Amino acid sequence: MQLNRTYLRSATLALLLLLLAGQLTAQISDPSPINFPIPKNIENMLFYLQRDPNTNTLIYALNLQENGSINRSQPVSIYWLRYGEHGEKKELGYIQKKFAYGLVTKEIAKDKFELRFVSHKTLPLYLSKVGEKYTVTVAVNGKTIKINRFYSDSWWFVLAT
Repeated sequence: MQLNRTYLRSATLALLLLLLAGQLTAQISDPSPINFPIPKNIENMLFYLQRDPNTNTLIYALNLQENGSINRSQPVSIYWLRYGEHGEKKELGYIQKKFAYGLVTKEIAKDKFELRFVSHKTLPLYLSKVGEKYTVTVAVNGKTIKINRFYSDSWWFVLAT
């Protein structure tokens, strides 16, 4: 059983890396039969994640303190935009946060954080300040890719742009 889990995680990571590498310069057409809305005018949004079976969207936003500085202990705020419920904002549930869509974060330098999905801890993303704005990137094959959105039809197939 442990060998199968290790194999599945390795295969998933390899597929993710191949998909990310193949998308360095190409535009991604949405492979889903669902017509996903594009989140607009979301304050401090870093990137978003959309997945089947519905249009509900996860927003990953910069978490700022009242004085405008980044919250160093929790730099990213994650919540649902429930398009199926009139675009209502809703917090993640405990299981969603701890086992699926949550992030493990670590400050690695001034204004730079390592982010890892709790469900895919082997692939680090990086939140860093560029000028006056924070962006999220991932390194693939020695190239840095800025992340704007993720699409998944399951946790076994992920596209990033």
